[in-house]
Amino acid sequence: MLDLATRQLVKATAPVLKEHGVALTRVFYHLMFHHNPELKQIFNQGHQQAGTQQQALAMAVAAYAEHIDDPSVLAPVLTLVANKHASIGIRPEHYPIGRRHLLAAIREVLGDAANDALLAAWAAAFDQLADLLITEEAGLYQQAATQPGGWSGWRACRVVRKVPESSEITSFYLQPADGGPVPAYLPGQYVTVRVMVPQLGIMQPRQYSLSAAPGGSALRISVKREAASDLSPAGMVSNTLHADVPEGAVIDVTPPMGDFWLDTAASTPVVLISAGVGITPMIAMLNALLQAASPRPVQFLHACRSPSVQAFGPHLASLAAEHPQLAAHIWHEEATAGAAATALHQHVGRMQLGAAHTLPDADYYLCGPLPFMQAQKASLLALGVAAARIHAEAFGTGGNGI
Repeated sequence: MLDLATRQLVKATAPVLKEHGVALTRVFYHLMFHHNPELKQIFNQGHQQAGTQQQALAMAVAAYAEHIDDPSVLAPVLTLVANKHASIGIRPEHYPIGRRHLLAAIREVLGDAANDALLAAWAAAFDQLADLLITEEAGLYQQAATQPGGWSGWRACRVVRKVPESSEITSFYLQPADGGPVPAYLPGQYVTVRVMVPQLGIMQPRQYSLSAAPGGSALRISVKREAASDLSPAGMVSNTLHADVPEGAVIDVTPPMGDFWLDTAASTPVVLISAGVGITPMIAMLNALLQAASPRPVQFLHACRSPSVQAFGPHLASLAAEHPQLAAHIWHEEATAGAAATALHQHVGRMQLGAAHTLPDADYYLCGPLPFMQAQKASLLALGVAAARIHAEAFGTGGNGI
C-alpha cells in the first residue's frame, strides 16, 4: 500500500486528469511511439487514429487516481485490462517504458504543477498498478501455456476454411500450422490475430470472439468487414482478412483470453442479447449449451440492420426448430418483403425488450455497440432484472462502459 502522502498527491490530480486526461494520453502515446516505434505493432493503430484508445486510457488513469486509496474497487477493470494485455503480448519489460513516458507526459501537460513530489508520487502509483497487472497477467500466460494444446505468445495458424456468413461477416477456421491440437476455452472468449497491414507497413493485432463452441478441431472467428463511413475509416485488419487472407494462408494467433464468458456450471436459464457482429460470442455460447444437451431454457435475442447482414440465420433457424428449450427472436431495422417463414420470431424495427423476453432467475449476456447495450441494460433493469445477473461486453476499446 502506498503511504498517505503519496495517495493524497495522486488523488488530488484526479479532477485535473478528468479535465485534461485526453491531452495527457495523447502526449503519452506520441512519446512512446516516437521513442519506441516497435510498440506500434502491439497497439491498435486504428484506435490511435480514432482517438478511442487515448480516451479509454484517460478514463482509466483518472479512475485509478480517484480510487488510489483502495485499488481493489477497480478489480473487474484490472482483470479486463490484464486479459487484453495478455492477448497482445504485453510483458513485464514493457512497463518501465510506459512508466517513463507517462511521467514525461504528466510533466509536459501539467507544467509547473508537475513538481518532483507529484512525479515521485505518480511513479510509485504506476509501480503499484504495474505490479497488480503483471501478477494477474503472469497467471493468464501460465494458464494459457500449460493447458493441453496451449501456448504463450504468437502461434502460426493456418486458415483451413473461409466461410461467408452474411454480406459483411466471414468466418475463418484456424488450425495450428504445426499440426498440434487447439486448446479449450470458455464460450465468449476471444483470440487476437495479427496480420501485415500494407497501408501502415507494420503488423497489426485485433481481437475477435471465438464464434464456435469449444471442443472442435479449429478455432473459429467471424469477422465483420468494417467499411468506411462518415464517422470512421475502413477497418484496416478486417478488410485485410477479407480481401488478402485466403484459405491456406498462415496468420499469427494468441491463445484464447477474455473475462466475458458463459457460466457453463450454472443451471439458470440464459438470455443472450446481441446486435450486429456482437452475435459472435453469443452463437458460441448457444452452441455450447445445445451441444452439451443442457436443459437450461434459452432466449436468443438479436438485432441487426437487415437479413442480408445477419450472420448465422439458417443455423439459428435450424437450432430453434430442433431444440424446444430455445426461443430465438430477430429484429431487422429494415423490413424485407416476402421473408421466408422459419422457426425464428422475426420483428421489424429496433429491439424492444418486454416481459416476454425475460426468464425467471435467468442470467443475461449482452454484446454489441455500447449505446445498444446501455439501452438493453436499462430495459432489463426496468423489467426487474437484478444488475448482478447482467453480464456484458462491448466491442471496441476501454472496457464495457455499462
